[in-house]
Amino acid sequence: MPRLYVYIVRHDIGFAPNPFYGFCTLATCKSGIRGHASVGDWIAGIGSKMKGQQGKLVFAMRVEETLCYEQYWCDSRFQQKKPNRVGSLKQRYGDNIYHRCLDGKSWIQEDSRHSLEDGSPNMAHVKRDTAASRVLLSETFVYYGCRAVEIPDEFRDWDGQDICECGRNYRYNFPEDLRKAFTTWLRGQAHLGIAGEPLDWSL
Repeated sequence: MPRLYVYIVRHDIGFAPNPFYGFCTLATCKSGIRGHASVGDWIAGIGSKMKGQQGKLVFAMRVEETLCYEQYWCDSRFQQKKPNRVGSLKQRYGDNIYHRCLDGKSWIQEDSRHSLEDGSPNMAHVKRDTAASRVLLSETFVYYGCRAVEIPDEFRDWDGQDICECGRNYRYNFPEDLRKAFTTWLRGQAHLGIAGEPLDWSL
């Protein structure tokens, strides 16, 4: 059965997830989700209390394809997702940032959101991100960002289960009836694509 993964979006910058150029992609952070999610699974990002978005849906995507980092880097569809740190906000936060060195072993991290201020690799991020050399892709998604919408009350108390209680990392072990009902609700919005800019762009 398809799974539902829910997590708190603590940094809504248009990087993870990256909803631009026709695809919503999760290419960095959340290596646990990226390492285990399968085609057909749903991923939902919930707003954080710190940003005043508690109980709201920031984005949702249905996983429709997975690529390893090397495939993502070379795929002609995703060249615009390579970061340009002196470009527009959308270009600065491109998430197509990893590929192998010539030795085929170590990683190159392009100058990006996850690099150090001088553009050199941030090895802590390299280690965390590449723990799952896997990118999740979707054309069936909604990204609300700064216009995050309230999650209906029925999902906040479903026989004592709150869809927004997902711990520090993520949650997927929801009761089957809750999973089905919530993904049905997500499916009804996932045709919208980008509905708002990343919240952190305006902060």
